[in-house]
Amino acid sequence: MGWFIGFVVYALVWWTLLFCILPVGVRPQPEGVVEEGGWRGAPAAPLLGRKLLWTTVLSGVIWLGIWALVESDVISFRDAWLAIPD
Repeated sequence: MGWFIGFVVYALVWWTLLFCILPVGVRPQPEGVVEEGGWRGAPAAPLLGRKLLWTTVLSGVIWLGIWALVESDVISFRDAWLAIPD
């Protein structure tokens, strides 16, 4: 896997995992004060920094697993029945 493909795979894993982690632990505000910019369904404490950190760390672990799987040739598209003939 080249560096560009590796970066693209990491970015895809990162964004997918971010949208999976965003709703975890969110509690809505009971009564939002519109004058302060609040809304009834807005999260009281979104903790975005912590979620971004967890997303980055978990994406790195998942990316390392994908990289190890690709580099080990356990799954190979070069030798399978889907391979493009020379």
